[in-house]
Amino acid sequence: MKISFSNESVKTVDCEAVAIAIAKDKVEQVTSLLGAQWTEALQQEKFTGKIDDQLILPSLGVCKAKRLIFVGAGNGTTNDIRRALGNAGFLARTKGASSVAVHSPDLTTNSIEPVVSGFFAGNYRYDRFKMTKDRKAPTDTLCIMGPEDQSLAAAAIHLVNARNLARDLVNGPADVIYPESLAQVARELADDNITVTVWDEHKIKSEGMGGITAVGQGSSNPARFIHLHYKPTGTPRKKIALVGKGVTFDSGGLSLKSSAGMQTMRCDMAGSASVIGAFKGIKHLQPDVEVHGLIGAVENMCAANSYKLGDILTIYNGKTVEIHNTDAEGRLVLADCLSYGSKLGVDYMVDLATLTGACVVALGEFYSALYTNDDALAADIVAAANQQDEGVWRMPFPDFYKEKLKADWAHIKNVGGRAAGSITAGLFLSEFVTDTKWAHLDIAGPAFFDKKFRYFTSGGTGAMVESLLKWIDQ
Repeated sequence: MKISFSNESVKTVDCEAVAIAIAKDKVEQVTSLLGAQWTEALQQEKFTGKIDDQLILPSLGVCKAKRLIFVGAGNGTTNDIRRALGNAGFLARTKGASSVAVHSPDLTTNSIEPVVSGFFAGNYRYDRFKMTKDRKAPTDTLCIMGPEDQSLAAAAIHLVNARNLARDLVNGPADVIYPESLAQVARELADDNITVTVWDEHKIKSEGMGGITAVGQGSSNPARFIHLHYKPTGTPRKKIALVGKGVTFDSGGLSLKSSAGMQTMRCDMAGSASVIGAFKGIKHLQPDVEVHGLIGAVENMCAANSYKLGDILTIYNGKTVEIHNTDAEGRLVLADCLSYGSKLGVDYMVDLATLTGACVVALGEFYSALYTNDDALAADIVAAANQQDEGVWRMPFPDFYKEKLKADWAHIKNVGGRAAGSITAGLFLSEFVTDTKWAHLDIAGPAFFDKKFRYFTSGGTGAMVESLLKWIDQ
């Protein structure tokens, strides 16, 4: 994708469509751009500029562009501009507009990142397996009609590409994205600053990663443990570990899901996709922070050798887990990764996982649930997410709910019952974290949409990729 800048009139700019973002109750601003008749047309269509107001009109020869895309910019805040341009990007893709110019009376250099990020988030589609005749061209040239800053535009494109990689991975069907192919995507990020180590199923077992071993042993696609490591050129000002759940398909194991519940379970590796996407951004943005990426990649399948209810697993840190539900598998994979990460000497560790349906029931599609007992870390993550218009809601995290995880035969059991299910999942994970500040993000809601939500098409969203990159660089 290419970003350019222009001070031309919207009437003369050379593109297929012009997207005009208008703040609430400022429709009359269109008069100075196009003429009073266009203001009247918007008023007749009841376009007021409020968030999610959208309208496509033919330019009727008034502009060089064939189409005018009007989008409401609400109060004109940074995130309102992001959302408006997300809607513009979505509409541009539905029309197959390969070149689009963006105008808003309030654009500044501070608008460049939300304009680019929002537009291309809305413009994204996963059409790899569509017939050619059914595809709409993506926008490959975006012209911003405002102050120019190529460095900010380049950084914004890196955010977009990082998020899009995560979305492609989540949207890839399970016969395309499985543990080894996911590991190969990670390997391709290696460069002078990033090393990638991959353990096969034999190494995983010999190293004592009992959670990854058990969950993955029922599949013909063997498990992988992936360790990405970015070291900046100079002395890092902090050290971070990002941990992602990489269940590339989840049948539920012997606690088998229904057919409907299994349909979209290619998305159960969204946490790992966000980690890999973040590393794509890190590769180009090169923060002065050392970052580890840890992923347990498995398929949770049914077979004669699948792990069973009542099994007792030994995790990487030596703690034992009694299995009460094989469909609570992600936390077992994360337990090994968190135990491994606790030995890396990092200052912070954050894990991301599509971990519980309870989280979606509580918070819906927009919010990721945040669990941590570190107030400063929570505030920093929430601030980064707010900056990128991603929802994060800090949840209660009381130790007294650990009683629900008490096991008869092992140190802990892997489920605590329906009540407080998302909280007890986080408390389970906390048993495998030592010597670092830690936060758990349950991204089950925003990681994958069954249908269009806001300006995101159905499918993977790349949840938290941009927010993680902003947090890392804080």
